Amino acid sequence: MDIVLVALGFVLCIVGIIGSLLPVLPGPPISWLGLLMLYLTDAIEINYTLLGITLAIAIIIFVLDYIIPVAGTKKFGGSKAGAIGTTVGLILGIILPIPFGILIGPFLGAFLGELIFNKSTSSIALKAAWGSFVGFLASTFMKFFAACVYLGIFIYVTFEYREVLF
Repeated sequence: MDIVLVALGFVLCIVGIIGSLLPVLPGPPISWLGLLMLYLTDAIEINYTLLGITLAIAIIIFVLDYIIPVAGTKKFGGSKAGAIGTTVGLILGIILPIPFGILIGPFLGAFLGELIFNKSTSSIALKAAWGSFVGFLASTFMKFFAACVYLGIFIYVTFEYREVLF
């Protein structure tokens, strides 16, 4: 049973890394489930501190993933309309089967939000849209980094207990 849990945990960590790049899957929480599977084995003692800290980080990153693109829009001069447009564009980019919709959606949402609701010039709207794009890239990098760290922890603990597990 331990081998099954280790294999499932490894798969979850890999899916978490993939999910950090695809917005449909919540990457860090899935990677955290991989760590949980590892600690549910009989061979490894549960480290509640590690699991608690990594769970808190996964939840914080999950929440920040929705906040950072909006904050990027505001930081680059966007208004509330641009921030709302970013969120709407992100949701539509996920739902609609458009290639690169997750990249294009927030950008277009912020751009159109600024143009339509604030009657902004196209240069101001473009700047806000760029902020949205930068925010999206920052949140994606943050998720990817966290998921890779979780995989590193998984591999380290597995290697440390290799003789008991295998």
